Amino acid sequence: MKDLFYKIALTKIPLVGAVTAKVLVSYCGGVREVFEATEKELKKIPGIGEQVAKQVRREEPLAEAERELAFVEENGLQVLFYLDAEYPQRLKPLADAPILLYYKGNANLNRRKVLGVIGTRTPSPQGVGFCEEFIKGLAPYEPLIVSGLAYGIDITAHRASLREGLETVAVLGHGLQQVYPAQHRSIALKMIRQGGLLTEFTSQDGPAKEHFPMRNRIVAGMCDGIIVVETALRGGSIITAKQANGYGRDVFAVPGRVKDKFSQGCNMMIKKSWAHLLESADDVARVFGWNLKEGAGDNGQQKLFEELTEPEKKVIDLIHEAEEIGIDQLSYRSSIGPSELASLLLDLEFKGLVRSLPGKRYVLA
Repeated sequence: MKDLFYKIALTKIPLVGAVTAKVLVSYCGGVREVFEATEKELKKIPGIGEQVAKQVRREEPLAEAERELAFVEENGLQVLFYLDAEYPQRLKPLADAPILLYYKGNANLNRRKVLGVIGTRTPSPQGVGFCEEFIKGLAPYEPLIVSGLAYGIDITAHRASLREGLETVAVLGHGLQQVYPAQHRSIALKMIRQGGLLTEFTSQDGPAKEHFPMRNRIVAGMCDGIIVVETALRGGSIITAKQANGYGRDVFAVPGRVKDKFSQGCNMMIKKSWAHLLESADDVARVFGWNLKEGAGDNGQQKLFEELTEPEKKVIDLIHEAEEIGIDQLSYRSSIGPSELASLLLDLEFKGLVRSLPGKRYVLA
């Protein structure tokens, strides 16, 4: 619990963002060690000047962390540090990923299939209808659905996911002391039991305007792909889609009529090849190579598995057990050297049994 106290305190230091925090932890050898270092020792760390060193040594971050830790314990929150296994591993390689996330829910944030669904706050009836049908079409594939709990497409995606029995997570632009907008509180409570609520903000942080673009980068980074149902040429959905492209994620956009304001953004992304054209859930499944029953009853795939070498079977079993795993961790668990493992994984990809993700992470195909 003491380590958690220092992890929270690290996020409360003025002038210390995610990148600087990671540098401090790396050079000091741990989170507690950051606060135990002298100002002189801190100033020797590359990129840490006198001003930052003085901020680290202040008492205020520790006092704020004590109050936040009490809130965490009282409300039974999970606190996910960027070095924890439960932290969203798709986010971890990203330079601007938060070092700490607060989570209330039961969904595995490292599910094999994770999709973000976003769009305008004022969708057309056609946009709402498409979103509902799209989620229904996704249900057999059982992905985790991520959105932002906002009006419009966000809340439509959450509601449809709950109705279809899919787990759904909302990434919030404020702390977990409240739900914004308040009208979505009943949906949020259901999501805690069938998904969850996730945020980088502490209980003292309300829904400030600048928090929502920060929220959007988490949505973009923790998903395999982003679905844009309707959006104008400018706005949060376009920004999130651009961030997803920058993170190497697939973006899908629903086309619409040329004159419709909230189709113009989607049409533009398709026209500029920023996004795949999306007409149904099958389009997403095809791009990601999803199979409805993951090979159950597939005699051809079963025969192929039986023909694998023992090291290949071992790797397949480890990936299946973890659902998603990085190459370093896979090498450690399998006792196979990095070079040999890289060649083995490439062979498994050619055989259609394994799929690589950004950040040298692997899942079963």
